Amino acid sequence: MTLVAPGATATWVDHGGGRVRVLRAGPGFGASLPVLLVHGGGYDHAGLSWYRVLEPLARHRPVLAPDLPGFGGTTGVEVTGDADRLADLLVEVVSGLGHPRFAVVGISMGGDVALHLALRHPGAVAGLVLVAAGGLTERIGSPAVQRAAWVAAQLPDPVLFGLSRVAGRFADVALGRVVRDRRRVPPPVRDGFRAEARRSDGGRGYARYNQATLGPRRMRNNLLPVVHRITVRTLLLHGEDDRLVAPADSRAATDRMPQARLVTVPDCGHWLPVEAPDAFLTEVVPFLAALDQ
Repeated sequence: MTLVAPGATATWVDHGGGRVRVLRAGPGFGASLPVLLVHGGGYDHAGLSWYRVLEPLARHRPVLAPDLPGFGGTTGVEVTGDADRLADLLVEVVSGLGHPRFAVVGISMGGDVALHLALRHPGAVAGLVLVAAGGLTERIGSPAVQRAAWVAAQLPDPVLFGLSRVAGRFADVALGRVVRDRRRVPPPVRDGFRAEARRSDGGRGYARYNQATLGPRRMRNNLLPVVHRITVRTLLLHGEDDRLVAPADSRAATDRMPQARLVTVPDCGHWLPVEAPDAFLTEVVPFLAALDQ
């Protein structure tokens, strides 16, 4: 069974011939502004990234945390890596649950999706929290690293997913890349991460995302030239020891966005809500409360 974050209930929403799993918590209609949580890539899903922060966020507002296609408990929905299509899917799911306007919190790949959502559906987004967001860089590493990543992403599915299954045997190595200190990861999250890595289709959603975003010379999803169009209040959070997404990406976006503020968290890696939940909540709870006013 796919992990459910404490305080949440798993529900399923019919979509595109399949079902989208949504973790829900908090008060009902008429309460404070709802918040949509968008998880990251790799072996992630909503029950993992938001395991330590979903319940505290839900004390004063409705919280919805879907599993994107190809992740977690979402089944039968076309797996796409196109962030525009993922953004549209989330708006359909959340508005279908009775929430036409909401704040969005996205981490990593989910931050990229959140950015696209804010750009494509500005009337739906009341505020934005970006945690080590993807989609804010011209290139990953050197030109050689960029090309190697692109080549790997273009491998035929039988080869690509065969390699993914082999990599899944080394889930603890992957976990060590997303946090500064693996000892800070709660056992249920660690076990859930391993379970996702061992799934026969584990990593499929992230593979499609990489295929959609990686180009041979540069990223296809670099939104830095257009983030100035996002005019809602935006909080950017980034672990100072992030080895997957450079803190400089968040700084560059902050400089370009008209209502953005950046907070960096020391001694913390990429998976900030898991590794440093207190720091996350210290910034995000008052930020969301201010959006209610």
